[in-house]
Amino acid sequence: MKNQTWKSTGTAVYNINYHFVWSTKYRKKALTPPIEETLKAVIIDLCEGHGYELITMEVMPDHVHIFLSAPPKIAPAVIAKILKGASARMLFTQRPELKKKLWGGHLWNPSYYVGTAGDMSKETIQRYIETQKEGGEAGAAY
Repeated sequence: MKNQTWKSTGTAVYNINYHFVWSTKYRKKALTPPIEETLKAVIIDLCEGHGYELITMEVMPDHVHIFLSAPPKIAPAVIAKILKGASARMLFTQRPELKKKLWGGHLWNPSYYVGTAGDMSKETIQRYIETQKEGGEAGAAY
């Protein structure tokens, strides 16, 4: 897990970081050792395989926090769908005992939280845009 500020694709320079949080179905405390360690390894593999930069994560007994960076062409909803769907399938395969703790074949609650973060606050960006015509050098804040 590493953290570089600026990343680039062939057509964009970006600094987009997402904080995802999702919980187990019915907030069941199913993500305890050794399932916790398996889930962390699965998330690392999924991020590497899909080109997401995993910055940090923590697995709690009933929910997951993931902080990652991804290119701007990948919608946060797609990232959540990939991480939640594939991790559930892989966990049920690698840890069949997990199915005993859950019912209905669902590991995750269908909803999730996502927030964005970069290097600058929204106030800094707003001030930068609002003062562009006041003689400041274009791009000075960046």
